[in-house]
Amino acid sequence: MKKIASFTIDHLRLSRGIFVSRRDVTPAGDTITTFDVRLTEPNREPAVDPRALHTIEHLAATFLRNDPEWADRIVYWGPMGCCTGSYLLMQGELQPADIIPLMRRMWEFIAGFQGEIPGATARDCGNHTFNDLPAARAVARRFLDQILSDPKPENLSYPAE
Repeated sequence: MKKIASFTIDHLRLSRGIFVSRRDVTPAGDTITTFDVRLTEPNREPAVDPRALHTIEHLAATFLRNDPEWADRIVYWGPMGCCTGSYLLMQGELQPADIIPLMRRMWEFIAGFQGEIPGATARDCGNHTFNDLPAARAVARRFLDQILSDPKPENLSYPAE
């Protein structure tokens, strides 16, 4: 069986950041860009606690689908199974630099969020108690301060093969 593209990235050299994972064209001709939003260095830093990643999922998806500029282009936000980041799917042929302002606003929202986590009720979520808001806020603050405040080339492009 052919190895899928995301398994060909050298995870031993992958930094934290925002990367174009792939681009797909729908039958209608729309381009969908998949971003790899990498929160930890794979295999070198601890993965994000799944409860924090679940909370980030709820907050990020809510923020993105309500953003006045980008809401109509958001297709999906969801965590990676390895718990080192999330995927963001957006309509359009986009580059990481195009969405840095959006990502800064989103991570600021998460880092400062207080109150009830959107959609974290038994009626709205299949595992509503599986959340950790303080840890999610800490992950967001770290990503903002260490990556999004001054992204370097290695935070916006996959390592060369």
